Amino acid sequence: MDRPSPLTLPVVLVGVVLVAMSISGTAVALPSIGRDLDTSGSPLNWVVAGYNLAFAAMTLITGSTADRIGRRRVFAVSALVFAAGFLGTALSPAIVVTDIARVVSGVGGAGIMAAGGAILASSYDGAARNRAFALMGTMAGVGIAVGPTLSGLLISATGWRGSFAIFTVIGLLVALGGTRARESRATDADRADWAGSVLFVATLALLMFLLLEAPSLGWSHPVIVFAGIAGLVVLVTFGVVQRRSSAPVLAPELVANRGFLGWSLATLTTSVGFLGVLVFLPTYLQAAAGLSPAASGVTMLLLTAPVLVVPMVAVALVNKGVPARLLIMIALVLVVAGNLWLVTLNADDAVVAVAAPLVMIGVGMGASFGITDGQAMALVHADAVGMAAGFLNTLRGAAEALVIAAYSASIVGLLSARLDDAAHAAKVGAGRLTDGAEAVELDAFTWSWQLTQLGVGLLCLVLSIVVTVLIHSRAATPRRTT
Repeated sequence: MDRPSPLTLPVVLVGVVLVAMSISGTAVALPSIGRDLDTSGSPLNWVVAGYNLAFAAMTLITGSTADRIGRRRVFAVSALVFAAGFLGTALSPAIVVTDIARVVSGVGGAGIMAAGGAILASSYDGAARNRAFALMGTMAGVGIAVGPTLSGLLISATGWRGSFAIFTVIGLLVALGGTRARESRATDADRADWAGSVLFVATLALLMFLLLEAPSLGWSHPVIVFAGIAGLVVLVTFGVVQRRSSAPVLAPELVANRGFLGWSLATLTTSVGFLGVLVFLPTYLQAAAGLSPAASGVTMLLLTAPVLVVPMVAVALVNKGVPARLLIMIALVLVVAGNLWLVTLNADDAVVAVAAPLVMIGVGMGASFGITDGQAMALVHADAVGMAAGFLNTLRGAAEALVIAAYSASIVGLLSARLDDAAHAAKVGAGRLTDGAEAVELDAFTWSWQLTQLGVGLLCLVLSIVVTVLIHSRAATPRRTT
């Protein structure tokens, strides 16, 4: 194997950090975007949800495309698309333009992650490859950990538009650096399952549309009813297509592997407990506690900093003989307990009230990051590891996108019931309180938060029970290595 360019690893790692930061840090900007563009509710929440939807939906597609037409080419083009989306966001005159630009950035982010991993796999081997992927995972954790804090500081210093402009410049530098990597492509890549890919994207988009728009339009609105029926039909069609496809996006036998499914649901459970808090708590802290974007970002370090440290600790414990199933049970207990503890959130002592539960959720998420992928992949036959890896990443992205949509729908729906005005509820949910009515609105905001957290905590509890049953199943057998 030819020696790779010395820029290959640094450029891919910078791209990974950039994508991870844009996932975790954008939520801090939502109150500022809402005030500047005079928007709230689902249009504002699509700023985050649209990015995550595009990222989740396009990861498998961009990865297979990179195998066929060239990994360096897809990486560089994806970085340009990512930067273009951030530039469009920075210059956006209206929320609809912002939402479209964020979807564009999500597509670019998916390509950076998928093609970046493929570049590392084709450029390094042996111990060097292991180190490269260890660094890739670590830098993803760094991006998630520092995203809210750094974004908050950038917004305080340059405004939300300036912060997106800075990401644009870095994205362009990543695209330029990507051209220095060696080109590679698969010699025998399977034909893509385009029908399955399109149906998967359509299912996810319809579900997110339903969850985000139903609170404002009403659950009985014809558009919402149509979206629900269409989503169900497309989901069933996706299942049929996957059973008949010679190269499915998601092989049915993979889902039938109870042990693999259990570990996959473990990472989904921790994502459910982590993402809603990550995206929506900064808005509450700015509205209820009067924190600046920078201060709310620093507070979120209580949640994100453990994600940087705990994965390596969890891996070290497993390597020393601590049962991985015991560690994931502890992680799930922490995530469930942390979310239920957040039911005590109040406007008077918001930062104090969230400190301990945020640390608990962050530690649980970090432990999950450290062990779930390795344990899941150990239960998959060697000829299916590529699909299994894609499924895990897609499952995380889809969970993130749907959790954000459902969380928003819950908060706005509960606020609407309390305030008897959907438009008013959307503004309060975006952190825009009315002069002279702050006390009443904060009380309603806190109440909606508490009930939403109760629902999230109970959902995580149910999922954790399912995970426990599946990963202790006798069907969880090691994969073949030959």
